[in-house]
Amino acid sequence: MSRAEQWPGQWPAGATRIVSSADVALALDGQAARLTDRLRDRERVTLLTLMNGGMYPAVELARRMQRPLLMDYVHATRYRGRTSAGDLHWVRWPERLTGTVLLVDDIFDEGYTLQAVRDKLLQEGTEDVLTAVLTVKDHARGLARDWVDDAALSVPDRYVFGCGMDWHGYWRQLDEIWALPAEPVPPEERR
Repeated sequence: MSRAEQWPGQWPAGATRIVSSADVALALDGQAARLTDRLRDRERVTLLTLMNGGMYPAVELARRMQRPLLMDYVHATRYRGRTSAGDLHWVRWPERLTGTVLLVDDIFDEGYTLQAVRDKLLQEGTEDVLTAVLTVKDHARGLARDWVDDAALSVPDRYVFGCGMDWHGYWRQLDEIWALPAEPVPPEERR
């Protein structure tokens, strides 16, 4: 039984898998190795998760990084349960962080939330902030695609979910990445 059949109304019509769990794991292995090497000489590193989407890649990276890490989180969102961005809403901010912060999020779409968190960390005295995302969305909107310090994967300019990214709050826990159709599925074809 497919997820669409098992969970009608909670699985998006026409969704297709675009990155397998094996390819996600391989990309995370590579990203963790790059970040571990880049942070080799840093004594104090805090892996700071940008909630909620950053939880999946943060845990997966922390498991793979062969070094001591402090862990904390920030919760700032533009989506608030919607599928399109709105104004930035600060839900939780950590106490002052020292040393190097590895700021982790699920996706670099337009980049403004990640930029706002990074800027605020630096304004509050964090010595260095390194940004890492699981995915970069392939489009020219927002910040330059190379603004983020490290990305594991690139995804097409479609609505994607899984691996921290959600569809109406659901399916962040999937270990593969799915995408909605490029064109919305008409209501009469949804099932």
